[in-house]
Amino acid sequence: MSLSAVPSSSPSSLSTSPSASAPGSTEAWPRFGRAWHLVSRPSGLPEPADFALREIPVVEPGAGEILVRNLHLSVDPYMRGRMDDVASYLPPFPLEEPLQGGAVGVVLASRAEGFAPGDHVQHMLGWREFATLGAEHAVPVSAKAAPLSFYLGALGLTGLTAYAGLLEIASLREGDAVFVSGAAGAVGSQVGQIARIKGASRVIGSAGSDAKVRVLTEEYGFDAAFNYRSAPVAEQLRALAPEGIDVYFDNVGGEHLEAAIDSMNVFGRAVICGMISQYNATEPPAAPRNLRQIVGKRLRLEGLVVTDHLASRPQFVEETSAWIRSGQLIYRETIEHGIENTVDAFLQLFSGGNDGKMIVSLAE
Repeated sequence: MSLSAVPSSSPSSLSTSPSASAPGSTEAWPRFGRAWHLVSRPSGLPEPADFALREIPVVEPGAGEILVRNLHLSVDPYMRGRMDDVASYLPPFPLEEPLQGGAVGVVLASRAEGFAPGDHVQHMLGWREFATLGAEHAVPVSAKAAPLSFYLGALGLTGLTAYAGLLEIASLREGDAVFVSGAAGAVGSQVGQIARIKGASRVIGSAGSDAKVRVLTEEYGFDAAFNYRSAPVAEQLRALAPEGIDVYFDNVGGEHLEAAIDSMNVFGRAVICGMISQYNATEPPAAPRNLRQIVGKRLRLEGLVVTDHLASRPQFVEETSAWIRSGQLIYRETIEHGIENTVDAFLQLFSGGNDGKMIVSLAE
């Protein structure tokens, strides 16, 4: 999944002496809160020493702004790319500044029309306990409609990534055979289930353990799945999809993408959502080595940046909420508690430590 950055408020333009008597406030808050900072550029897999948990001022909101106490934080693989100082569709995270990521929280104070203390919002100033931001960067969410953490996963940008990638970029058609790599993760598990709901003829997934393979077939309803650590991906995919695949949803890259190209039928479509196998690589990947097949098979490979598809959010939330309520779509979370465990939760994404969406909960 790929996301767009939201600029944080400038502390120099706001008061740093928050008070329970500030306009629109119903709750006192501390003068300082903790936030994770990136202190060095990782080489390969990030290490805890690349991060520091520091206190920063809790900034009173100015005109058009809200102050939010974060309740749940999202950590996602795409964040690894922003830790490198390289040109991309998003700027790199600055060193010695608080990191950003998805978050859901409760409004403590508001000087913005349409937001009141006690409201819940989703925004992109995570990795910290408190956030002051322009109201235009906050999306209202309802704790009555769904658990708040769901708005970072199944009903958030993670879910929208699955929905838009499969239905808009891949243009899934009834009867398509679908292959999803990294299928036990937050995005992949939702892709496979939506494909099944929308009438795919066959849904195949890959995962990194036998236990996760069982979850894919026994819980998420995949027709078949394999452990990519057990044997070459191409061999296993060919055995499970002897008639080929029409859609590939790529969360892994490398060997998985090469195998998918080999198995894709003429006019197949591939959604390139992520390439987690390469995020920590220090050498160029060996695969894919078969890109020339794109010509003969007339394949379409397209990258996915979820913020290109925000216009689909209302329809996505409506459909996905109904699927969750009916039990057609099953959603799993792995929850770590406490802001001090945010980096550990992030690093677990690269060792397969998450089952579904990884959430860091700050709620008491």
